[in-house]
Amino acid sequence: MIDRAVVESVFARAMPYERYLATDPSRAGGWQAVSDRTALTESQRGELASFTRRMHVLVVSGIWCGDCVQQGPLLARIAEASPAIDLRWVDRDVEAEFSARLKVCGGGRVPVVVFAAEDFEVCAIAGDRTLARYRGLARRQLGPSCELPWAEIPADESAAVLQEWLNEFERVQWMLRLSPRLRQKHGD
Repeated sequence: MIDRAVVESVFARAMPYERYLATDPSRAGGWQAVSDRTALTESQRGELASFTRRMHVLVVSGIWCGDCVQQGPLLARIAEASPAIDLRWVDRDVEAEFSARLKVCGGGRVPVVVFAAEDFEVCAIAGDRTLARYRGLARRQLGPSCELPWAEIPADESAAVLQEWLNEFERVQWMLRLSPRLRQKHGD
């Protein structure tokens, strides 16, 4: 597992979503298009609003990456709906030393999401794609390359990916709420 001091240090250098996208305005349009067609349901917003434990969420990404274009705005929508979520972004290549510790299937894939408690203890690491995203890709291709960043994915697949990411946020929130260490700290 990654040491909490390392996560805290990288998190301190990480950027909020809009500032991250501003690092490459020529590619931000694809992200904005996905964001524009992404909306949480009332139920999803209610779930996220009920979160009480602060969580630091660090996304290792690449603005150039098709999977990041398709999933990054979903993560941003989730974080927007909960004051308990502090979501930050780093570029995989800028934070190469940190990213090297987060290999998925033996490679430096993105996005990779690091979920941490309020004190930066790592709770979960997820990425590079959710199950719904893999299923959709498998239906369309079985090659080693990813889709073009501007290729729109079907709405039902996008909704399923959004729900799977939301489920991971919720899973970590329950982990934090039920943590004996945090329950003792917060007296609940």
